[in-house]
Amino acid sequence: MTSHTTPDRSELRSWLPGFLALAAIWGSSFLFIKVGVEELHPLHLTLYRVATGAATLLVVLVLLRDRLPREPRVWAHLVVVAAFGVAIPFTLFGYGEQRVESMLAGIWNATTPLFVLPLAVLVFRTERLSARAAVGLGLGFLGVLVVLGVWEGVGGAHFTGQLMCFGAAACYGVAIPYQKKFVAGSAYSGLSLSTAQLLVATAQLAVVGPLVAGAPPAPTGLSLPVVASVLVLGALGTGLAFVINLRNIRVAGASTASTVTYLVPIFAVLIGALVLGERLNWHQPVGALVVLLGVAVAQGLVGPRRRRRLPGVPDGGGSLPARLPFRRRWRPPPADPGPSGYRNHGAREWITRAGGR
Repeated sequence: MTSHTTPDRSELRSWLPGFLALAAIWGSSFLFIKVGVEELHPLHLTLYRVATGAATLLVVLVLLRDRLPREPRVWAHLVVVAAFGVAIPFTLFGYGEQRVESMLAGIWNATTPLFVLPLAVLVFRTERLSARAAVGLGLGFLGVLVVLGVWEGVGGAHFTGQLMCFGAAACYGVAIPYQKKFVAGSAYSGLSLSTAQLLVATAQLAVVGPLVAGAPPAPTGLSLPVVASVLVLGALGTGLAFVINLRNIRVAGASTASTVTYLVPIFAVLIGALVLGERLNWHQPVGALVVLLGVAVAQGLVGPRRRRRLPGVPDGGGSLPARLPFRRRWRPPPADPGPSGYRNHGAREWITRAGGR
């Protein structure tokens, strides 16, 4: 290895602790959901969780002197993002964990990229479907069938719980490309948009929750483990985790930060086994590995990578860009000379434009 390929250890230390902390926080969230639904209706648990997360981000927003969006168009799009990215999936995971193990819910959460790509390609048209991505999707959905254990038959509360967790991941598949197309391009910061998203989700749950599950119970009537679970889910897993994720993206880059998806189910399985004593059937972790392999293939992390080459350049020049970074264009001198004659005394003027545009 040369100095160009050896990882910078100091740079690794700058983002790896936050990366692992985020995976542990999101992986442990399924444990706290499992504890919370023992006394709370899933809608009430989601309401308390999201409201706590919104309050946490509001405090961060004030400390950083940021502000909420002011455009009605942005808020209108956030109604959709809040529903499919927060309110519905959080509630579905709660319903699901009334029937399945917390570690299995964590595994289903890892299937989110399998929904994001086809919806981004077919519905929102923000991505293109390559052959590599198609192979990855095929592998991923094969892993889904293995996790479900379809050869054992369908039906029963456990199967229904898995489908609810599967539906939660599908909701993320709608919210992520929708947000990318309609919200991400706005001038507001990620912290501002996320705070607004949680505020909208809190309002949605405050309206729907009492209609479906009745009035939420007073926090004073809940046991200490449930109250602690709600606070951890809201303040840490829904609020501060976003701040950590933002830092990971800034320090390590978006591509590296997104690979936390591969660690979340590992932490969920370990925590569920150590804390709750849960156990999985053999096909569930095997299916999870197939799912993660499919996601890795679809994202280009596994398999051959196609290199772009300049026409006529031999293999040794394959690392050169397929598009020249600079292009020079000649512009003639003005027809009307100035006081000192033609600009640059009639000499040719070369204009260099970055990116060839």
